[in-house]
Amino acid sequence: MKISELARRAGVTAKAVRYYESLGLITPERLSNGYRNYTEDDVRLVREIRTLHRLGIPVERNRPFLECLAAGRRYADDCPASLATYREAIDELTDRIEALTARRATLIDNLNAAAHRGSGVGPPEETGRDSQEYLTLPADLPVPEDDGAADHLPGTKLPRIVLRNTADKPIRLDALGPRRTVIYIYPLTGRPGTDLPEGWNSIPGARGCTPETCGFRDHFQELLEAGAGRVFGLSSQDTDYQKEVVERLRLPFGMLSDPDLSLADGLGLPTFEADARRLFKRLTLIVRDGVTEHAFYPIFPPNEHAQQVLTWLRENPL
Repeated sequence: MKISELARRAGVTAKAVRYYESLGLITPERLSNGYRNYTEDDVRLVREIRTLHRLGIPVERNRPFLECLAAGRRYADDCPASLATYREAIDELTDRIEALTARRATLIDNLNAAAHRGSGVGPPEETGRDSQEYLTLPADLPVPEDDGAADHLPGTKLPRIVLRNTADKPIRLDALGPRRTVIYIYPLTGRPGTDLPEGWNSIPGARGCTPETCGFRDHFQELLEAGAGRVFGLSSQDTDYQKEVVERLRLPFGMLSDPDLSLADGLGLPTFEADARRLFKRLTLIVRDGVTEHAFYPIFPPNEHAQQVLTWLRENPL
């Protein structure tokens, strides 16, 4: 067969085939007219090279596997030399993982330190009474009742919804990946000097978004260490509003904006109305591979919720 047919059947390019030849990994016969003639054995060898390459084994180190096949073995890794190459690749990968893990830990430490630098709440005369009000909870807040509005969520696939985050990037909720993503959903965060909706404190589960967010900030590193791949806050407030919250509270994670409450409609999340506005009820989703693995609802008290999520992650390791 010609090189074009070999490349097509093996799933590589003709240029790649010529490169394999230059390394002596495949040796086609030559016809009387000088053209190369490839066989089924060459197809098998090139497919094996492609498979090993996908595993991260460089083409230049494929020879033990190909020689194993040439020796008549059914599998390319039936020979001792092939196993030795596996071990070398695993050792190198382990070294890389350890180096990346150390680098990731340093980045998390730096992010955590930066997020907390200057985020402490000072005395009332420095920060103002209004700032204190958003960070503390009244002692007589009504406790929300479990109305069963989240019972259907575990095992439910997330809809194909794309939301903007505070880094101005689109986040597709059904494609967050195999690692656990924590999405804590809240009604709204207030700003110092800005009035909350009328009767806010009397609505069960409404008050406490800022203390809840600060809890996720303070436990962020622990959440990652417990298996969370990412953390997002989500509300119906617009991205510019959320950017101010991220900067003011020095959050090490981003927020998602869903002004149309598309996630509530697509996933059947509970909502309520205040000041003629429809808002999310407070709940948290643990998402993995586009599926809701666990849902926290109702949530109370909100300032202790991040610790509740952390406890669940530690008790349910992957």
